[in-house]
Amino acid sequence: MSKARLLLASERRAIVGLAGLYATRMLGLFMVLPVLALQADHLAGTTPLLVGLALGIYGLTQAALQIPFGLVSDRIGRKPVIAGGLALFLAGSVVAAQADSIGGVILGRCLQGSGAVAAAIMALLADQTREQVRTAAMATIGLSIGVAFAVAMVLGPLVSASLGLSGVFWFTAALAGVGLVVLWKLVPPAPRRRGHRDVGLDRGQLRAILGRMDLWRLDASIFGLHLILMAIFTAVPFRLVDAGIAEARHGLVYLAVMGLSFLAMVPLVIVAEKRRRMKLMCLGAIAAIVVSLVGLGATGAGLAPLMAWLFAFFTAFNLLEATLPSMISKLAPAGAKGTAMGLYSTSQFLGAFLGGVLGGALSQHLGLSAVFFGAAVLGLAWFALMLGMTPPRHLSSEVVPLAEDQRDDALDTLMARFAAVAGVEDVMVVPEERLAYLKVDRERLDSEALSRLTGSR
Repeated sequence: MSKARLLLASERRAIVGLAGLYATRMLGLFMVLPVLALQADHLAGTTPLLVGLALGIYGLTQAALQIPFGLVSDRIGRKPVIAGGLALFLAGSVVAAQADSIGGVILGRCLQGSGAVAAAIMALLADQTREQVRTAAMATIGLSIGVAFAVAMVLGPLVSASLGLSGVFWFTAALAGVGLVVLWKLVPPAPRRRGHRDVGLDRGQLRAILGRMDLWRLDASIFGLHLILMAIFTAVPFRLVDAGIAEARHGLVYLAVMGLSFLAMVPLVIVAEKRRRMKLMCLGAIAAIVVSLVGLGATGAGLAPLMAWLFAFFTAFNLLEATLPSMISKLAPAGAKGTAMGLYSTSQFLGAFLGGVLGGALSQHLGLSAVFFGAAVLGLAWFALMLGMTPPRHLSSEVVPLAEDQRDDALDTLMARFAAVAGVEDVMVVPEERLAYLKVDRERLDSEALSRLTGSR
């Protein structure tokens, strides 16, 4: 590894602190997922539909406020916005912990989601890191989300068994408090910089992104994936109870299922990335989700088939969670990854909201099996949509600073020089940021020519 790509001490602190901050926040949002449907019986006014709304309502406020919070952070600074979002999350957790009705829990979850600081966290990470190490830093954040989800599936039932549903929300309030301490004590102060297009929303490029059908398919994929996930958790906990698993032991079931599914996912991700089988793996994962949903809907009280279908579902789910952002990165135009990821994240949160509502409605009016069968029908429509997807080219994003002697050159001249380098497939030069955004084919890239052009060593 070149010296330029070694992490500075301040970068290491920023990455560890912000990844931990992101993970603890997502942990708090996800911990209620495996327990709310079972624990909501003692709440006044509970119906399956309202339980589903309580599960998914955070997605609506996340989707509505993610981009505004990011834009506000450009004006007043990242840390104040992130601190405000964590305070909202803490307040929502306290409201839900003290609620004695399902309406109170819905209000608390709504407040939790209103702390929509993901964009601000990613922008702060961009402020704190150099271009040479930023991609690896972003990947660390992505990994932390996957780990948080897996831990939440195990930890939620364990905390609930000891402290009840209110204890889960008090625990998430404590996590928000820890997050505030991490933000102000561990994450170093950031220099003020212009927005970074690989993490921020560029409104000038929004129309171009909205016109890309290939990106729309990926947005629809993350929408469908989280819709299905949220929908089935209005029913999965009851399936475990029917199979003879005491509520206090649900965490052990999820530990086994999630652990095995992660092990099974790793070679599939390697095949998708290294052997360039992204489309094949994507279609295979969607098909596995559909089959597992049908199996979950048809499964009776048997524990073994239930575990097998959950394993199949979460292997496919984790595979898509890992590969869909990678596909967005490959397909997004140079300098537009932040805009593409902003729409992708909004689609994810909207899917979570609608999934909770749909799962609750199906459970209330048609029964538990209808939740799985209804989700399977949506999965089939999703599969049909993705059949027309063009396999993504395996391109990587590069953000490189302009050399001192290039910063006054004409824009067309700069773009032509970068485009002439072998392996550079797309380029956007932004003189006011003193950066060039590239899409490169690493197998063909002439790294020496690019280094000479940028004046790097």
